[in-house]
Amino acid sequence: MNPFAEETKPVRPGEELNLTTLEPYLRRHFPDRTGPLALEQFPHGHSNLTYLLRWANGEMVLRRPPFGNQVKSAHDMGREYRVLSKLWSVYPPAPRPYLFCEDESIVGAPFYLMERRNGVILRRSIPSGIQMTPETARKLSLTLIDNLARLHALDYQSAGLGDLGKPDGYVSRQVNGWIDRYRKSQTDTIPAMETIASLLTANLPKESGAALIHNDYKYDNLLLDSADLTKVVAVFDWEMATIGDPLMDLGSTLAYWVEPGDSEAMKEFAFGPTIMPGSMTRKELAERYAEQTGRDVSNMLFYYAYGMYKIAVIIQQIYVRYFRGFTRDERFAHLNERVAETAQATVQALETGKY
Repeated sequence: MNPFAEETKPVRPGEELNLTTLEPYLRRHFPDRTGPLALEQFPHGHSNLTYLLRWANGEMVLRRPPFGNQVKSAHDMGREYRVLSKLWSVYPPAPRPYLFCEDESIVGAPFYLMERRNGVILRRSIPSGIQMTPETARKLSLTLIDNLARLHALDYQSAGLGDLGKPDGYVSRQVNGWIDRYRKSQTDTIPAMETIASLLTANLPKESGAALIHNDYKYDNLLLDSADLTKVVAVFDWEMATIGDPLMDLGSTLAYWVEPGDSEAMKEFAFGPTIMPGSMTRKELAERYAEQTGRDVSNMLFYYAYGMYKIAVIIQQIYVRYFRGFTRDERFAHLNERVAETAQATVQALETGKY
């Protein structure tokens, strides 16, 4: 048994699945599964809901959109399933999907099923028993950024993913699209969000190229080998993957990367052990990416600011579901404060010219 395996818990109130419709559906499509069905939930994550299905002779994972979802394009289970269907055979960290169901009468929304992979996910707190030395922290940094570079080097046309997105005009569409999403989900007046939006639209760079990009690439979407943390077992959460400018993807990853010099408020929301002694800085990660890919990262401040703004909007979209009563998950009750803190940190980076 893996002592560091991702822990599952009883399903949160209000996020239950209807087993009277789900179990017969599963029995029809997976007749080899025997014994009673047990259902648990992976408790982490703030967006799509992930459940563990367990039988006497095997396990699989179910993914569905959050309850009260108002942004269909951000929680497109069919899209995520199609990406993984093409990707898993050419990019080993992509889990193999089994089945997509668009019949909302089964669990109340489209969902898909995929294989379960075992390993450890590093969040802000390191699991007890894992030794995080400065050398390990640096190797982890390299693992994260080098794996992103490998993803961006993938021949997406040969993989059958050439029609996944429209790379021409990607930067402009993304900036304007996230501004629009923020306005549609806005609950508070945050002047810094308006400042960032104005600066981004006024300083749009030329496209740097096209690649298959993940769009939510960070530590807690990586499953690592518990015996060797520098080995990536799986990359999760592909619902926002597309063909677009790879520097936009890198900017999002850097935005998730908290450093020792960041504010205490930002450190409270770290998405992994990025401030451990030995960890690389955002600038070092960008330089390593440039070494691995040959891409020009001299304008990385723009992409970092874009990534921060996007994260703030995603948090706002999560918060508005709580604000409007679509979820009772108390983790979301004060996320509006996180939006303001992220925006303020972004303005400071733009004013100082440092990311």
